[in-house]
Formats: sequence, structure tokens, C-alpha cells
Amino acid sequence: MRKAIYIGILLLLGMSVWAEKQYTVVLDAGHGGKDPGAVGRFSNEKDLNLALVLKMGELINAQYPDVKVIYTRSTDVFIPLQERANIANKANADLFISIHTNSSDKKEPRGVETFILGTERMEANLDVAMRENAVIKLESDYKTTYAGFDPNSIDSYIMFELMQNSYMEQSLLFAEQVQQRFVGHLNREDRGVRQAAFWVLLKTACPSILFEMGFISNPEEERFLNQKASIAQMANALVNAFGAYTHRVAVRSEGVKDAALQDAAKAATGKEDAALQDAAKAATGKEDAALQDAAKAATGKEDAALQDAAKAATGKEPQTYYGLQVCASRAPLAANDPKLQGVSCECRQVGDWYKYYAIIDTDRAKVAEKQKEIRTLFPDCWITKWSE
Repeated sequence: MRKAIYIGILLLLGMSVWAEKQYTVVLDAGHGGKDPGAVGRFSNEKDLNLALVLKMGELINAQYPDVKVIYTRSTDVFIPLQERANIANKANADLFISIHTNSSDKKEPRGVETFILGTERMEANLDVAMRENAVIKLESDYKTTYAGFDPNSIDSYIMFELMQNSYMEQSLLFAEQVQQRFVGHLNREDRGVRQAAFWVLLKTACPSILFEMGFISNPEEERFLNQKASIAQMANALVNAFGAYTHRVAVRSEGVKDAALQDAAKAATGKEDAALQDAAKAATGKEDAALQDAAKAATGKEDAALQDAAKAATGKEPQTYYGLQVCASRAPLAANDPKLQGVSCECRQVGDWYKYYAIIDTDRAKVAEKQKEIRTLFPDCWITKWSE
């Protein structure tokens, strides 16, 4: 069994794109130039976005020298949304990170949120999407460039229903890593991972997120966002999320297979030693799906080789499950915890997090039906899948 798992995991990691080409991440500072973005009492969004992007790029270059960092802008210039996506696509980017600062008509809203492309709860997040897409109208020939798309018309957003991002699962995995570090490590208020119809995410052919670092309209958060120490903290959190997402395989030009195997086993069990036994347990047992997640993050595709290894070890095909996730916590929740709102949930521990599901089933249609039922209680619940 151990030999089968060992061979399977090495085959899996051998398929990794990091072993074949340089890993490329594109950092996008939202707005710029004639487009100030959201405006606070004493600062502009475009400047905050650029400061965080430049610091993040600096840290990636220092910590991951084999990763290629590309900026959509590194100075205060205006870059059209379509051109930002073009930069990522021409570079054959592996990850696209767009940095923004939130705003509200009220002073009270605060906290961080990370968006991935999607139309779930589109109406609820439409105001954010419209605000970020509105920059399109600053371009002289936007109706031609964007094929008639009107950022202020809800009818234009119907197109997103037919143009879903094929990288959604990987984008969600990275988005969760970002939120975990800002909420769990920096104690920022959690506004969650959400889906919205952002043009710049739609047009990037790679996993991508749009991160809102806080509210410039909140006096306390505006002061926080303008401090150099805060910029450094946030950049470090984003780079740590990047490291967790890639499991550090991207920067290792030598010994990549052995090092990645250790990382995968550690991610699955939290232990440095007994890597093969732990990997085998994660691949064939019922404890968790962390190794599956790690493998998918490492390869950017479904982990067929790991499934083959599990089949060889157990004599049966791994089963695919779908879960309707309603919330997550760094500590176990009691059945009557207010966060669960009286809903009976199943709990799965993945890494340091306890994830709660209103339903887990092998039939995705049943999970989708349950999602319709409880959206009044959990508006931003979403469907995830794994194999075991």
C-alpha cells in the first residue's frame, strides 16, 4: 500500500506545472491615474491599492525568487480593465490578484472580503461589481472594446450566467486562504468569500481573486489602511496565503517532488514526520480531504494520479462528494451556536479550520436544492466538492 501511494503521489507532483515552467503571478492595483477609485476623507483608493501591491510584490520577490511577478501598473497610471486581463493572459499567468479598497455610503461598514467570479447572489453583490466595473466608462471607445457591455445596466450582467470562470474552484481555494489569514491572524472583521460579476476576473484565463482590503469610508479603517505598518502586515498576510495556496512548490527548482510530498503530508496531518504513512491515511482513510486539496492546489487540475493511487491501495474508486458550506470556524462550534442559525450541520476539519455543511451528498442536484432552501439564513453559502 505504501509503495502504491508513494508512486501515485510522485506521479501527481510530477505533473505539476511548476516543474515545467516558471510560476507567474500578476498583481493588479485597482484604479489609477484619472480614476481615483473610492475617495476617503484624506486618501484615495488608487494610492492604497498601489502601496499594497508593491509591498506584496517586494515580499514575493524576496521569499519566492523563482516566482515571476508582473504588475498591471507600478505607478499612478490609468490602465483599462480589458488591458489588465490582457497583461495576465499574455504572460500565461498562473494566478491573478486584484487589490481594491471598499467604500460605503455609511461610516459603519468595515472588514475584508474576497471575491471570485460568479453569479451566486449576484443581486446582493451587484453594487460592488457595478462600482468596480464603472471604470470602463472612462475609456473613449468602451462600447466597442467591451462589446456593448454597460457596467450600469443589470441586463448586461446576465451574460455572466453564460460565461462562468472554469478556474472557480482554484480561485475559491486561494480566496479562502486569504480570508483565513486576515481574519485568523490579523483579527480583521470577516465579510467572507463572495461571488460577483467583475469584468477583470471574467477575462483572466487563470485562477483569480479581487480582494477588498477594508473600507476607506470608515474613519478608523482609513487611518489603519494608510499606515506603513498596516500595509506591511496586509502584504505579509497575502504572501502567506499565496504560500499556503501553492504549498511552496512554485519556488523550488531542485528537489521539487520530495519537498512537495513533505508539504502535502504536513498539510494533511500537521506533522513533519511519517510522511508516507500520513499521506496514505489521507488518501485512503476517512479523516480528511486535505491532501486532495493540496494536490489540486499544486497541479491546478483534478488529481487523477492521486485517485489512481488510492484505487490501487484500496481496490475501489474514490467517491466524489458535494457539500453545501454555510460557515467555517477555527474552533469547533456547538450544535446550538448562533452561527449555525439552528441548522443541523455536518462538520469536516480541513487543516486548522472546521467547515460546516448543511448537506453532504454524492448527488450535486440534491445539494443545489438544499442551497435554494436555506439561502434566507445563509445568503453566501456555496457548493464545494472533494473525493475520498
